[in-house]
Amino acid sequence: MDIADWRKKIDELDRRLVELLSERARAAQEIGRLKRNTNLPIYEPDRERIVFSNVQELNQGPLHDRDLVRIFERIMDVMRNLQKGEIVPKAESTEAETELDSEVND
Repeated sequence: MDIADWRKKIDELDRRLVELLSERARAAQEIGRLKRNTNLPIYEPDRERIVFSNVQELNQGPLHDRDLVRIFERIMDVMRNLQKGEIVPKAESTEAETELDSEVND
C-alpha cells in the first residue's frame, strides 16, 4: 500500500473511533443520570483503575501500556464532564472543564 492507501485506512479507522466514542459517551451520560438519581459520585477512582487494567490486558501493541492508559485517562476525563452535565446544571459549570481546556484558555 502507498501513503494514500494508508491515509484512507486511517480515515476509516477514525470514522469507526468516532462512532465508538459517541456510543461510549451516550453510555456515560446514562450512567451520569443514574448517579444523579442515586447520589453516587462522578469520580470513582476504583472504577478507573479497573478500566486501565482492562485496556492494558487487551493491549497487544504497538502502543505501550502507559500510552494507552494516557489515552483512556483523557477519554474518561471527557466522559466525567459529560456526567457532570447530567448532574450539575449548565449555569453552575465552569468555563474550563478539563486540564486541556484550562491550558487552551490560559
